[in-house]
Amino acid sequence: MMAVKIFGHQNPDTDTITSAIVLADIETKLGNDVVATRLGEVNAETQYALDHFNVSAPEQIEKVGEDDDVILVDHNEFQQSAENIGQANILKVVDHHRIANFQTESPLYYRAEPVGCTATILHKMYKENDLEISREMAGLMLSAIISDTLLYKSPTTTDEDVAAGEALQTIAEVNPEEYGIEMLKAGASTKEKSAEALITGDAKSFEMGPKTTRIAQINVVDVDEVLARKAELTKVVEKEIEAEGYDLFVLVITNILESDSTVIALGADASAVEKAFDVSLDEDTALLEGVVSRKKQVVPNITKALG
Repeated sequence: MMAVKIFGHQNPDTDTITSAIVLADIETKLGNDVVATRLGEVNAETQYALDHFNVSAPEQIEKVGEDDDVILVDHNEFQQSAENIGQANILKVVDHHRIANFQTESPLYYRAEPVGCTATILHKMYKENDLEISREMAGLMLSAIISDTLLYKSPTTTDEDVAAGEALQTIAEVNPEEYGIEMLKAGASTKEKSAEALITGDAKSFEMGPKTTRIAQINVVDVDEVLARKAELTKVVEKEIEAEGYDLFVLVITNILESDSTVIALGADASAVEKAFDVSLDEDTALLEGVVSRKKQVVPNITKALG
């Protein structure tokens, strides 16, 4: 029997990578044969967390085989998952996103909670099963919570995320403010990244009624650093739209210090962004004050606008 593969979504972020590792630790402690894997490259922010807590990145896979046993973390929508995911045997899901484009032939364990981070749910699972949390696993969960909630400033943040973070910071032996800022900054520099890397590094596709929308997000400390490359970015986005048939491509450039975002909206349905946020696009660009969350602010608003 092959070990059950645990993985998060494509273009993995810190929550996806660390949650695969942490859930593998939980499952192993419960006596199950599992292995953490990933569906893409590890970004700079996540690598900072892995290095700080001396944990290796999971093995990368591209697809799953027919009848492979798998566990999904931090996602459920099939278009965000591994190639051939519809043919795999999904045993469990642990997630904090909307449920869409997901179905299985057999019953499964499905846990989805409206919290800011998958790691918050995993922290509960340790406690529910009376399992010890190592410093390494605590550090990874804390890193995920800091990343997903932008140091508790995101509107996705719940009291449960804050409580989990406070418990984990003690075990991880770090100052969350100091560590968190350094971790977020590690992933915020864009100068060394290609335009292709910027639009694909944290990008997800969403089926919104009959429309297919691609939403990419970049967390930065200097928005102008990205906007200076707008012509270059526009060119590669338009190439993606043509190649993949997206109706709308939204690049969300989030200022992690100011807690707002600038968007570049392209595609046949770009006007949906104006309707979604009551803004006017100026050369395909608009400032969205107070908007930092793709999950809670960007996706629901655009879905409604396209409806």
